[in-house]
Amino acid sequence: MRDAILTNEQTLLVDDEKQSLTNILLQLSEMNLPKDSLDSLQKATRQLDELFLVVVVGEFNAGKSALVNAILGEKVLAEGVTPTTTRVTLIRWGEEKSERIVDEGYALVSYPLPFLKAVNIVDSPGTNAIIREHERLTDEFVPRSDLVLFVTSADRPLTESERQFLQRILDWGKKVVFVLNKADIFETPSALQEAEEYVRKHAAVALGEQPVLFPVSAKLAQRAASETNEAERLRLRSASGLDQLEAYIFTRLDDTTRLKIKLNNPLGVADRLIEQAENLVQVQSDDLKEDKTTVDSLENSISSYEHEVGIERSPRMAEVENILHKLEIRGVDFFDRTIRLTNIHHLIHGDQIRAAFEKEVLTDVTAQINEQVQRTIDWLVEKDMRQWQQVMTYLHRRQTANLDHIVGITGSKSSSIRRQELVDKVGRSVTSIVESYDRVKEASQLAVHVETAVAQTALFEIGAAGLGTLVSTALLSSTLDITGVIAAGTLAIVGLFVIPYKRKQAEDNFRKKIVTLRANLLEVLSTTFVKESNNSVARLRDNVAPYTRYVHAEHDRIEKASSLLAEMRRSVSSLRARIDLAVK
Repeated sequence: MRDAILTNEQTLLVDDEKQSLTNILLQLSEMNLPKDSLDSLQKATRQLDELFLVVVVGEFNAGKSALVNAILGEKVLAEGVTPTTTRVTLIRWGEEKSERIVDEGYALVSYPLPFLKAVNIVDSPGTNAIIREHERLTDEFVPRSDLVLFVTSADRPLTESERQFLQRILDWGKKVVFVLNKADIFETPSALQEAEEYVRKHAAVALGEQPVLFPVSAKLAQRAASETNEAERLRLRSASGLDQLEAYIFTRLDDTTRLKIKLNNPLGVADRLIEQAENLVQVQSDDLKEDKTTVDSLENSISSYEHEVGIERSPRMAEVENILHKLEIRGVDFFDRTIRLTNIHHLIHGDQIRAAFEKEVLTDVTAQINEQVQRTIDWLVEKDMRQWQQVMTYLHRRQTANLDHIVGITGSKSSSIRRQELVDKVGRSVTSIVESYDRVKEASQLAVHVETAVAQTALFEIGAAGLGTLVSTALLSSTLDITGVIAAGTLAIVGLFVIPYKRKQAEDNFRKKIVTLRANLLEVLSTTFVKESNNSVARLRDNVAPYTRYVHAEHDRIEKASSLLAEMRRSVSSLRARIDLAVK
């Protein structure tokens, strides 16, 4: 027997194809395809392990095991005059000889012969002793066989049990080659010819055509294999008839068209599964489009809200800054008018000056600052409320669209239902927030946060009520202290020089205080409003996050699946191109 059916290039191709199909199967198994579909690819891939399958059947003691050993050129199976094969035995390649009993009726034999890397051989019990094994042979091995060798013994050619089993095999439409074993028992050529005609006659009845028949002697072939004399070895080999049978087997198995079909068959199964997965992924992608649009709208809306709040916050802080700027102008004007030599008799009355300062400079700063901060608070609360309402609108719109849009195919239905559940859950949460939104309460809580943040700075004493009051208190407690240090005696002596100096000192101190107050107050207010607006944005995002995260994850999964499927397509296409080059 020739060492191998496949060339080295073809053997490498088969190995690469098995690896590629195994990878494809693993990737497809994560795409929710039906188990039956995945099983079909797994089964097709396994068939590459037995690229060619030869099934040997016949009555016990017909010499089936001996014929298999003769074909392989080694004694792989036990032989004897009593039934030696009591179960269906699959012979395949292995790094070392071994036998594994799978169950009562099935065994696996591995043997390190190059021929077996491409060809698996099934040896069976006798047809008159394997009633229980008929189903396994006919349903599991015969349908995928490339050749059935029907071995009948020259001393009992084509018995009734053999003819009955032959009919079962023929139901599968498989090619059957008849082997008349033990041809060496005939003493004359005419006796052998008579036995051949008998087999041809009865086989033709079953086949409906003349059978392919080879008379052989497995016994002589085995003797030839062990013969050391070359001339005798050649004589025995020729007399055995095995060369003609082997030539036929190789011609049958070495057909390039059949090999191409065998190599392309699993790729065809892979193609169908990839197409099935592509259709499934497309359905899932179509099903996800509206959710992706909704999520994009939600995220864009929240991002726009965040951006708008940032832009609109600065002008509102500028209004507070403008109030302080006007306060500075009034304060400097007050010092110019008040701290003068002509007004010296009034300057010694600090309480009166402070009262006048409060009336003329701080006249309505408390109300102005409180009002402006409150307007900013109301603006932020109102904007937050409108944003929640907008989010609710997006979700309600998606809920309505989903009412009769649950796609009902395997692998997509569960995803649709999951998204619907998330839309409903998030929608209920947002609706509850909108319906229970209390503007007054929200504004009041925000005002407390702002006043607390300002009061807790180094500028003010905690305990004053209202931002404007805090500002007024800070200015009154630190800016006009100079009016109390001007004594009558001192003014009488150096008033001419002290008054301008004290006026300038008061104005400088006042300006410095205003600058520090403005910078720190605006920083605190801005930081507080930034924090509060960020909290609002975070709260919005946190509430819709379960839905948006799921949709993004599904989108990424579908994108990854599409990319993997495209790569699978390229892999299958590349293998087909290699098959065309390697099998000519």
